[in-house]
Amino acid sequence: MQPFTARVLQIILLIPEGKVMTYGQIAAEAGSPRGARQVVRILHTLSQKHRLPWHRVVNRLGEIALQEDESASLQRLYLEEEGIQFNANGRIPLDQYLYHPQTEAEE
Repeated sequence: MQPFTARVLQIILLIPEGKVMTYGQIAAEAGSPRGARQVVRILHTLSQKHRLPWHRVVNRLGEIALQEDESASLQRLYLEEEGIQFNANGRIPLDQYLYHPQTEAEE
C-alpha cells in the first residue's frame, strides 16, 4: 500500500461521528493537496474492506457527491442519524460540521 493511501485511510477512520471532511481536505492532510480525486478512488475501492465511515466525506461545498440516488439517499440518512443537519439547499453547513484533525487534536 502506498504511503498516501495509508494516510488517507487513517484520516478517514478518525473522522468522528457527527462530523465530516471534504475530499480535498483529506488529500491535503495526507500530503497531496491536489489529490482529491485519489481520495475518491480510495473511498470507492477500499471503504468496504477497511470499514471506512465513507458517509462522512463530502465535497467542498458540503454536498453529497454521489450521483446514484440510492447511495446519495443512504449517505444523507447516515449523516442525519449522526445529528448532521442539511440546509435548505441540501448542503451541510461546513462551518458547523467540518472536522479539523490537527486543530481538534490540539484542544
